[in-house]
Amino acid sequence: MCPATGPGPVREVSLLGRLIAGVTPGESPVTHVATLEARPGEQVAWPSWAAAPVIEAFGRVGVARPWSHQARAASLAWSGEHVVLATGTASGKSLAYQLPVLSALLGDRKATALYLSPTKALGADQLRAVHELLETPDRVSVGDPPGLTGFSGLAGASGLSGGPGPTGGSGPTGLGDVRPATFDGDTPTAERDWVRTHARWVFSNPDMLHRSVLPRHARWASFLRRLRYVVLDECHAYRGVFGSHVALLLRRLRRLCARYSSYPTFVLASATVSDPASSAGRLTGLPIRAVTEDGSPRGPRTVALWEPPLLEELRGENGAPVRRSAGAEAGRMLADLVVEGARTLAFVRSRVGAETVALRAARALAEVDPALARRVSAYRAGFLPEERRTLERDLVSGRLLGVASTNALELGVDIAGLDAVLVAGFPGTRASFWQQAGRAGRAGRAALVVLVARDDPLDTYLVHHPEALLGRPVEGCVLDPTNPYVLGPQLACAAAESPVTDAEVSGPDALLGGAGTRAVLDALVADGMLRRRPAGWFWSDPSGRPAASVDIRGGGGGQVAVVEAETGRMLGTVDHARAPATVHPGAVYLHRGESFVVDELALSDGLALVHAEEPEWSTSARTVVDVEVLDDPDVSPGSDVSLGSGSAAVRRAGGVTVRLGAVTVTSRVVSYLRRRPSGEVIETVPLEMPEQSLRTRSVWYTIEESLLTEAGLPAERVPGSLHAAEHAAIGLLPLFAVCDRWDIGGMSTALHPDTGTPTVFVHDGYPGGAGFAERGYEVVLTWLLATREAIAGCECRLGCPSCVQSPKCGNGNNPLDKAGAVVVLDVVLGALREAGFAEPGPTTMPPPPQPSGDAIS
Repeated sequence: MCPATGPGPVREVSLLGRLIAGVTPGESPVTHVATLEARPGEQVAWPSWAAAPVIEAFGRVGVARPWSHQARAASLAWSGEHVVLATGTASGKSLAYQLPVLSALLGDRKATALYLSPTKALGADQLRAVHELLETPDRVSVGDPPGLTGFSGLAGASGLSGGPGPTGGSGPTGLGDVRPATFDGDTPTAERDWVRTHARWVFSNPDMLHRSVLPRHARWASFLRRLRYVVLDECHAYRGVFGSHVALLLRRLRRLCARYSSYPTFVLASATVSDPASSAGRLTGLPIRAVTEDGSPRGPRTVALWEPPLLEELRGENGAPVRRSAGAEAGRMLADLVVEGARTLAFVRSRVGAETVALRAARALAEVDPALARRVSAYRAGFLPEERRTLERDLVSGRLLGVASTNALELGVDIAGLDAVLVAGFPGTRASFWQQAGRAGRAGRAALVVLVARDDPLDTYLVHHPEALLGRPVEGCVLDPTNPYVLGPQLACAAAESPVTDAEVSGPDALLGGAGTRAVLDALVADGMLRRRPAGWFWSDPSGRPAASVDIRGGGGGQVAVVEAETGRMLGTVDHARAPATVHPGAVYLHRGESFVVDELALSDGLALVHAEEPEWSTSARTVVDVEVLDDPDVSPGSDVSLGSGSAAVRRAGGVTVRLGAVTVTSRVVSYLRRRPSGEVIETVPLEMPEQSLRTRSVWYTIEESLLTEAGLPAERVPGSLHAAEHAAIGLLPLFAVCDRWDIGGMSTALHPDTGTPTVFVHDGYPGGAGFAERGYEVVLTWLLATREAIAGCECRLGCPSCVQSPKCGNGNNPLDKAGAVVVLDVVLGALREAGFAEPGPTTMPPPPQPSGDAIS
């Protein structure tokens, strides 16, 4: 087939038609098609306060005027208001902070600014963008396609609104005194002193702020004293335990700035999230103004939901049917799109998955035209910056047509304006999905986005309930800075930096205050970590710094180093609590696209030894779990307790009770499965691993057995029915709680000793909780209804990985009763509705543009 090159919807539809034409006759993988209409851009004049040299610099890179949202957010920041800009991918959020920061640094030669990003890749891209803006290098080449010149210069990194700029003009801009510089783990020691002393705009990340800048704040005193702006890029990435740590880290930064008499303005850039002002406020502890109206243009996009078929020739665990894998489907689709000449980016969940998708596509293309096989590549962590830049330029110029990328590079990849995007497996949140989908489309041209479902309850639900993905606002960020397992280490760090005072703990403006803060401080005093004095709480060991032992990205239980036995090379680390399930003997461990197999795990030494190997299977651990209830609220029937952080709560509805509270989870890894890429189970390998205990938060419901009997569910079917309902509920909670399936766990039993009734638990997988159970309690009706629909809507007969089977079930997914799970959920939902319980009101943020389209039967 000849490549299609015409603009407009015809091109878009032809690409989807090409994909459909490639499926096996009789298969109908497309469950829904929607069209997102084009949106014109709205340009406005430059703000009157913007420095002329800054405007001139933007003009030299092709930006005649800013988009309306850029100007509004920039003006709020310039006026000293803390602001979050929450607009779509490639909408030019970078200009909204570059304009006020550069104008401030130009107007006050002593002022400084701090940029923080969740990944080093993103920080490096943004620093490169600022360097190019200041130096105005040659940036437009003859080979750059119209509208895509930003890939070789600033426009791509900043989403700038103008057309191609001049091909020369590398003279001075009057901005040479800005002195931007990076300060991260890769910065050589010799350069760090220069950055501290001379840089005025420092590009860093939360990890370096936590481990280096704040503990050594005296060495940064000059920089902090003159700090005018703090930029938080991609702030929607700060969620769960990591987000809770960052929230407290920012409060530590603010208190030290106040000590040096500076009160910087915070500027946050985010994907389109629900109620961004509230999310940003929880993160920073500040009142935030939100800018959500996107003034950038967007071409029309077709969004297709795609469910791979069940493979009759393959059987999974307990004989369950297996679907063709999302990776295999994406590889074929990538090849078909490359044949059509469409620049395509496929997002895959793992590094090895990205390599596999690219390899499958290349092999398929080699059979058609060997030259096409060389125009496909993988794009993953571990590439050098120069390699990434080359790959981006090749994709934009057309020399490279297909790229398979990991989701991990979602925040750092500098690619937009493509013809098509394939999303192989729902990336966990609607925010991430739209971020990835936003890579498709350029002004005036249509584009295609395809979500390829994995064999998973959440993916299955979404492709059969498109309104849950396309018709709802994206999720708000879930974080809990009052989690004592996060708050305790952060308070110790704060006290080591500067004594914690009563004023910072009590009162409406208390920077470190909140429910339970004093109790946590008392516990730190009792443990000998802090000393209580009339002036406040003091760190007890002036010679040591606690920040070095506090992992802001982990669960607080320490780390296990993964080391290649033959060379002694350290490949990475995993949380101590997760090590038995991820680096047990025999586990396949992936590092920068390479596969290793674990030989030995020594938990007491914090060490996992591995060797390089590329087996033809993946591994998944199976865990058995027991749950003990630690607090059980005694509330009168029919009541609905309001949630406070760390509180217990209950909803009673006849014979059904939904509760939220503290639990102790005891778990033990008992075996692991080896699976082929097709999903076929090769074998189950037994393991002897130590028992682990976790105090965390859980949501659970109980049902009087008489209600199940009345609903036609005999006693012998109850265990399997509860078990199936539990698995599906775990699979669906990430749709509402902004977490991953592996961040949570669960247990079900027909008679729990603490409740005396049939019970289903879903708990957080982090010490003290991460806010996921609270979210499940808040939206229990919507969550369990989605769970029920996912089970009932699955086409399998007895249960499969798409509905009720779990990849980590320690009981071997036995017993499971798919039909009984529907009965259980009907009983729970019916009781809650009859009692009049309702969900929280609608969010204040408008939903994404409403798609038009119909399901395809």
